[in-house]
Amino acid sequence: MAGERRVRPGRAHPLWLAFVLHRVSGLALALFLPLHFWVLSYALTAPDQLDEFLLFAEQPLVKFAEFGLVFLLAVHAFGGLRLMALEWLPWSAPQKTLAAGAVGAALFLSGTFFLQVI
Repeated sequence: MAGERRVRPGRAHPLWLAFVLHRVSGLALALFLPLHFWVLSYALTAPDQLDEFLLFAEQPLVKFAEFGLVFLLAVHAFGGLRLMALEWLPWSAPQKTLAAGAVGAALFLSGTFFLQVI
């Protein structure tokens, strides 16, 4: 057994990865919100600057970033539903499938948004 690398079973589990994705998406959204409110304040205080920002937002890289933002929002929402299910529902073996389905649904929703904006 010398030289064998041991894998910690908790960190290799798909639900642990779902937990990490939920945390990372929450942090990213928390960092995004102040910027979002700042740009929205331009509608009341500086409409010309808002128009400039909206022109900047038409760039392809910004559209791709919006796709990432919608993906993070969907992942965070589905992660929250998973957490509520953990707390309130009896948990069974198909958890991995449900967690993978939630990430797939998040990717589908954000992909649909992305295709509409390009």
